[in-house]
Amino acid sequence: MKSLLVGNGAREHAVAEQMARGSELYSFMSANNPGLRRLSQEVAIGNTNDPAEVVQFAQKVNPDYVFIGPEAPLAKGVGDALEDAGFKVAGPRQVVARLESDKGFCRELMAEKVPEGCPKFVICNDVDTAMSAIDDFETEIVVKPAGLTGGKGVQVQGIHLHNLDEVKAYSKDVITNEIGGSSYVVLEEKLVGEEFTLQVYTDGKKVVGMPLVQDHKLAFEGDTGPMTGGMGSYSDTDLMLPFVSEKDKKDSLNIIEKTLRAIYDKTGEYYKGVLYGQFMLTKDGPKIIEYNVRFGDPEAMNVLPVLKSDFSEICMSIVDSNLKTNIEFDKVATVCKYLVPKGYPTSPESGAKVEISEDTIKGFGANLYYASIDQRDDGIYTSRSRSFGIVGIADTIPAAESIAQKAAESVKCDKLFFRSDIGTSHLIQKRVKHMEEIRE
Repeated sequence: MKSLLVGNGAREHAVAEQMARGSELYSFMSANNPGLRRLSQEVAIGNTNDPAEVVQFAQKVNPDYVFIGPEAPLAKGVGDALEDAGFKVAGPRQVVARLESDKGFCRELMAEKVPEGCPKFVICNDVDTAMSAIDDFETEIVVKPAGLTGGKGVQVQGIHLHNLDEVKAYSKDVITNEIGGSSYVVLEEKLVGEEFTLQVYTDGKKVVGMPLVQDHKLAFEGDTGPMTGGMGSYSDTDLMLPFVSEKDKKDSLNIIEKTLRAIYDKTGEYYKGVLYGQFMLTKDGPKIIEYNVRFGDPEAMNVLPVLKSDFSEICMSIVDSNLKTNIEFDKVATVCKYLVPKGYPTSPESGAKVEISEDTIKGFGANLYYASIDQRDDGIYTSRSRSFGIVGIADTIPAAESIAQKAAESVKCDKLFFRSDIGTSHLIQKRVKHMEEIRE
């Protein structure tokens, strides 16, 4: 079997590992990822958002299926172009990828069909409407650009925005400057609880959940600082999380299933591929913060290394509308820590040389995933985004955290930093206690 992967981040490196297990892998990348290059029979460097370029490479290598890693190519219709050219794509078409690329579309769909999973929201197409809506809100507010912002566009009152004047200023900025490529903003009630991620495989009708993961979006220790694409994440040995009950997981899966039925009723297209539900667990149960139409990054690095089933077989069953439901995962814990350039995400420094030893990291028992780096003839240099994902895997979360921490510390570069607290018992117990207090 031959497969084609589109994308080149740490998420795609984790995907590529699994694709290469059961198929002959080819990769189309926008930048040279040494991890993907090593796993691939052949690579091409080009514009991953350009349907014509991707189709041209696919016609050259003729894969049995294609997997598209990032959200932007899906939003640009790369999957549609591949399918229209006769290729099987384990990913959603553009019209259903709007679940991520158009937050207003997603919220209106959920309000109509899945209200139990949807927070209160207002869609504002102009500044005057936004200013009036902000004055009428009874809770603190989350400001969301409607389009894609790489996980960095959402601003939360009480964390990033300190008063209503700042909420208004950022909302105006989103609309006026079309942050995220859209001229409207979505204002939502600020949900109180704990976030968790449920990712699923789906052929549009059947759904199989993956291990639950908790991501850490804020840049600095103790959950402070600006919003990022994700600084790290962890999963537990029972494929659950310490603060999530079986009922919470069942309710979350039901919200996803209802959303998939709703998107088919709305568009006439089945959603095929991976769907990522970012949930907030509140005193009233789980609510959707957002949907992503692909694996999470970093969450892919938690769930893919523990996948026992063959990933290519899963993808083929998705594209053939016959998803295999007996997907198995190793019952181990994982902790991912991202090394990122100083100044990330607001003013990241780039061009620093990194001393990194794959053998040393493997010696600690950790997995290394290359993200946004610049590989030159004389070594590896940082770019302006996240650089390396390092994952510890063990029989307990503390053991996995220790592995990830030691491996991350072995990377030598004074222009990189990472969050040491991710996966620690102190931080996890803080989350558990928070949920206990909320549910009292």
